Amino acid sequence: ALLVESGGGLVQAGGTLRLSCAASGSIRSINAMGWYRQAAGKQRELVATITSGGTTNYADSVKGRFTVSADNAKNTVYLQTNSLKPEDTAVYYCNADLVEYPFNRHEVWGQGTLVTVSS
Repeated sequence: ALLVESGGGLVQAGGTLRLSCAASGSIRSINAMGWYRQAAGKQRELVATITSGGTTNYADSVKGRFTVSADNAKNTVYLQTNSLKPEDTAVYYCNADLVEYPFNRHEVWGQGTLVTVSS
């Protein structure tokens, strides 16, 4: 399976961006998808996840500002980012916990999309 992200870019503080991530390949099912980020010199951290049933989980630092959603029919996850702050600057990675045919469950990562928030 392959994850392809889009939607990153440069935005001023207080602005918004919408990230998208589409999964493709021989996918039997997707258990959960989500977003992680890695700022320069820091470890990768969880941003938000969503299960196939719609249960969401957010990092405390983005609660109330970011919203994760999914279109299960399109195997796509979105991250709506509002009220962006300079500290949100990072490479954002899409992640999926999925099952490929015939019954191969594993984790897949996207290539990352850069979000830069200027002050």
